[in-house]
Amino acid sequence: MGEIKEYFKIAFRNLRSRLLRSWLTVLGIIIGVFLIISLLSLSEGLKTTINQQLQSLGGEMVMVMPGSSEDIFSSLMFGGSKLEREDMDAISNAEGVDEVLGFSYSGTIIRYEGESKQAAIGGFSPWKEGLDILSVFQGWTLSDGKWPVRSNEVLIGSQVANKIFSKEVKAGGEITIKGRKFKVAGILNSLGSQQDDSMIYMDMEVYQSLTGDKRGTASYAMVLLQDGFDENTAAENIEEKLGETRKRRVGTEEDDFSVITSEKMGEIAGNILGIIQIVIIGFASIAILVGGIGIANSMFTSVRERTREIGIMKAIGAKNSAILWIFMIEAGIIGVLGGVGGLLLGTVLAEAVGYYAKLNPSFYFTTTIAPWMIVFALAFSFSVGCLAGFFPAKQAAKLKPVEALRRHE
Repeated sequence: MGEIKEYFKIAFRNLRSRLLRSWLTVLGIIIGVFLIISLLSLSEGLKTTINQQLQSLGGEMVMVMPGSSEDIFSSLMFGGSKLEREDMDAISNAEGVDEVLGFSYSGTIIRYEGESKQAAIGGFSPWKEGLDILSVFQGWTLSDGKWPVRSNEVLIGSQVANKIFSKEVKAGGEITIKGRKFKVAGILNSLGSQQDDSMIYMDMEVYQSLTGDKRGTASYAMVLLQDGFDENTAAENIEEKLGETRKRRVGTEEDDFSVITSEKMGEIAGNILGIIQIVIIGFASIAILVGGIGIANSMFTSVRERTREIGIMKAIGAKNSAILWIFMIEAGIIGVLGGVGGLLLGTVLAEAVGYYAKLNPSFYFTTTIAPWMIVFALAFSFSVGCLAGFFPAKQAAKLKPVEALRRHE
């Protein structure tokens, strides 16, 4: 134990004697660990945010969308085929279904106080019953105004009220959509996603009259299940009914729709984020390995510079293992210092993003630094440091006293 303590003293003294080079070498590891911690914390935060959104869907609601489950995110973002009237009827008739809300959305120009901006409009049906369901099961609440009761009244998201136009849109105000005037009945509190908060909501019939969409169709459907009914069983019943309808309409049983439960959505999101995290770890690990090459280069240089010192140490009885330990400890210290520095910087960035998100509710993001990230970053940086120092240390340990002294001369 006493020998190891002495090795650490020698290692620290050697690092201090070449301080600038040591810190430049440490910087390479800091950058790699910083990338790992910051990117992983952001990806973990993204996973947490998505899970929170999925939890809001709950076990009482199931989503039905046209297209396969592999294209679910592109379908949500860009739209595409529609659920036909027959599809909506089939969903309603499936066992376990209590209510079906059809949703459609598109982009258009909105005018307010003489200012025109691009915005999204969305319609859902049934209008009044849908508002009740969304307020109870999806947590929709108003920050101002009241719930719409007339067809010429709309709800607007928090982004529409505060961000899109130069002037704040207030409840009771008037907006113009495709030449028709609508009264802003109420303003929603943040729904937790940029897309939802940037939407103007209206009765589906009004929406279809504005856009020319076929009546009875929908971009997707949100299904409220009967109280206590198992969501997976209900999903199977919906798939069966839709399959029968599809076969009657086009003569094939090929599925061109997806029934998504909260559990299935979580699996899809988890798989995608898992791949993202693997890629992040891969790229950040390359950065740390580059830092490890810097450590190896620094240690090889140190061996050459300290050849005489090594020769003297071995001449007075230092064993090969002692020389190996000293150089390995030096490399390990560089790795750990880089790991701690990168960890601190990554944590600062993650906390800054989290703080910004708290001050700006429209910024839908959280950051999470899990204990495994800290352990991984420190262990990986230390291991890289030790491995990078092993071969220079082995080279130093093999030097013979006479050869070392002669080589220095």
